[in-house]
Amino acid sequence: MSGEKVTALVTGASSGLGVEFCRQLATRCDVIIAVARREDRLLALAAELADTVEVHCLVADLESIEGVARTLEALRQKGPVNYLVNNAGFGELGRFETLPIDRQRSMVNLHIDTSITLCRAAIPFMRELGGGTIINVSSLAAFMQGKGMAVYGASKAFLNYYSLSLQAELADSGIEVQALCPGYTRTEFHDSMAKETFDPGRIPEQNWMTGEAVVAASLEALGSGKVLVVPGEDNLHVARSGLQQQLDSLQ
Repeated sequence: MSGEKVTALVTGASSGLGVEFCRQLATRCDVIIAVARREDRLLALAAELADTVEVHCLVADLESIEGVARTLEALRQKGPVNYLVNNAGFGELGRFETLPIDRQRSMVNLHIDTSITLCRAAIPFMRELGGGTIINVSSLAAFMQGKGMAVYGASKAFLNYYSLSLQAELADSGIEVQALCPGYTRTEFHDSMAKETFDPGRIPEQNWMTGEAVVAASLEALGSGKVLVVPGEDNLHVARSGLQQQLDSLQ
């Protein structure tokens, strides 16, 4: 593939924010490498965007070593990528001591290990291009301390710290790093959560954002110098309150 083509690699591209990133990046890119587990969803996305951008569908489970390896190979063969969007993830709410440990470990692996592995593979190519964009999809939960999200919130807090530090290291490279921290978003994300641990109906309507608005805020913030991007004024207030609670806990 010619290095002149503007290319994006988006994980978790079969639904939610991943689909929306593909849609909104379509006008900025020549090629999108869409990575997800559900082939039918990827094919539907490729058909939807066929008149705007070339979509390469990669069916891969990024919770597995084999899936990550196949994605790394796609990055090498179909890249270099100008945009890397680490969006794949899931939520598992509940008390840590009662949740299956394998599920918690998978969450850490997907949110952290997979993200840093793809970043490590993409950065040298971005340097050769003279720049690029990395978006690590974090969460408002990264700023909050509360029961039921010990591992989920901690894994997202890692992405925030990692993105801030990585941007400092890449300051003179032309590579921009962002940690996107959405709050409640109308996607399929919450569908996998048990009704007894999370009831979307209990969240006030004004607290929800659309996936379209979240991704638009992310892309709009590029070039602003902001690493931590929290879409929505109410969400920004929650993030600041969470940070203040952490400061107040210092002895």
